Amino acid sequence: MSVSSYRRLSDLPGRIAIFPLAGAMLFPRWTLSLNIFEPRYLNMIDDAMNGSRMIGMVQSMGGDKAVPDVARVGCAGRITSYSETDDGRYLIVLNGICRFEVRECPDISTPYRQADPDWSPFESDLTPPSVTDLPSRTVLIDALQTYVAGHGMSADWSAMEDAPIETLINALSASCPFSTMEKQALMEAASVRERAETLIALLQMDLPGDSGQIQ
Repeated sequence: MSVSSYRRLSDLPGRIAIFPLAGAMLFPRWTLSLNIFEPRYLNMIDDAMNGSRMIGMVQSMGGDKAVPDVARVGCAGRITSYSETDDGRYLIVLNGICRFEVRECPDISTPYRQADPDWSPFESDLTPPSVTDLPSRTVLIDALQTYVAGHGMSADWSAMEDAPIETLINALSASCPFSTMEKQALMEAASVRERAETLIALLQMDLPGDSGQIQ
């Protein structure tokens, strides 16, 4: 089943493996590259490749390192690229499909965790947003310029001028050095438009951040 084949909630699985990882953000129609090396998650990828090829990315929110608390909303992605290194790691690329609420994490025998997802709050994720419903690129880039200048960062402005607006919103939501809770607010925004509005608000705040480059 290709990424474009997910058109209805009934196309999505009733249970999904979850990968808790703070700061790693996946959104619908956005890709995330991962380097998998921990044995339980190697097992998870093996099982996913033999099944639906889907896993759910959720932010870890503290708690026990072996079984961390997880955020209530994550995003499922389909493995669209897969390779194995000589030292046994997996290099994968996930393509975001749809967000979900973690309804329950049942007791199971697999070494990795699984969740029973509730997809219904995010049915709109299966349809690309109308560009006319999104904030203007100028407003977003103006907010980013203020943020970059205030934090001693650099940015590839030409790439931001050329990128589709939804791609730009997702790229900045994923790459800006926001806190875990702030990134979760971006994840839980009801629509791409609300994600963009939350992103602009975060960029305009005087937030502490790490020096670096926004790709």
